Amino acid sequence: MTSEDLAEDLQNADLESTPELEQLYADFAAAHLAPLWTQASEVLTFHPRSDAVPFVWRWNELYPLAARSGDLVPVGRGGERRAIALANPGLGGAPYATPTIWAAIQYLGPRETAPEHRHAQNAFRFVVEGEGVWTVVNGDPVAMRRGDFLLTPGWNFHGHHNDTDAPMAWIDGLDVPLSDHIDIGFFEYGTERVTDEASPDISRSERLWAYPGLRPLSGLDDRVSSPIAAYRWEYTDRAVAEQLLLEDEGHPATVEQGHAAIRYVNPTTGGDVMPTLRAEFHRLRAGTSTPSRHEVGSSVWQVFEGRGAFVVDGVRHEMDKGDLVVVPSWIPWSIEAETEFDLFRFNDGPVIERLGFARTHVVGR
Repeated sequence: MTSEDLAEDLQNADLESTPELEQLYADFAAAHLAPLWTQASEVLTFHPRSDAVPFVWRWNELYPLAARSGDLVPVGRGGERRAIALANPGLGGAPYATPTIWAAIQYLGPRETAPEHRHAQNAFRFVVEGEGVWTVVNGDPVAMRRGDFLLTPGWNFHGHHNDTDAPMAWIDGLDVPLSDHIDIGFFEYGTERVTDEASPDISRSERLWAYPGLRPLSGLDDRVSSPIAAYRWEYTDRAVAEQLLLEDEGHPATVEQGHAAIRYVNPTTGGDVMPTLRAEFHRLRAGTSTPSRHEVGSSVWQVFEGRGAFVVDGVRHEMDKGDLVVVPSWIPWSIEAETEFDLFRFNDGPVIERLGFARTHVVGR
């Protein structure tokens, strides 16, 4: 029996139309009430049924559009950021990638500064190419370079400045749709530029926190979000490379044969970097294919390097560097690597797990 069958059974259960029944429905509507039996197919489903649809955004289309906006749209107060959101075609024009995730390409031109502000929503940046921009988080300048994963937890003042004569673009991820649904949004302006226009190679947060397995005694309290402002590419690259080398040597190290992966974590708790967003990095050997799986919760993936394909809901999408694909809740997906295939992934896993709704089904297992 499908959810539609269930709804029909409820609707048709001894409910022939009568004047009295029609009047009852009219009285329900006047009192702002909605009987379950007329809408069971919407609220009683046998599996998650997202309004979001699988969709692919191509980097070779995104970047030129962002560059055109750089020529035409100034960055500053009012617009705040030159960020162009991924609008899922299934969400009725809302600027959301999924019902819980906001994702965008952000573009900063040569010598430009995006002024400081802060908001309740959690945010991160992932750099697929380029360098030369510093994001300043609570007064701490943090260099942004290719492969880096950078955090801006909620209610931290932040702005960006480009110290070079070349533009730079990156991907932003936020929990904006979730915060909108549960009405927790706050926003506040900061300085017109940034509070520290220095451009150090390493941020103060990294100097204090970014040493594997080591924690400063000055910071023994657990933090809601990770205190590390930047997770650098050289460490991510080394981590997944070593997993594959260990696999070659016969040691259990990868999540699946030929598939290495890491999760970025909060060193104070060992959990996710932020309470609402999870981030991972995956590397698949050339020729590797993953089994198809369903997961509660939605994800966005970006190709960092290499070529391959995502098979989402039975449709195969060829993917290249910079391309992004959205996988809605419970939609089956799998990956096929043509070359070595490096992938950045972010999702709403912390929320799903904290609420006790996490479930995964791997087809054939």
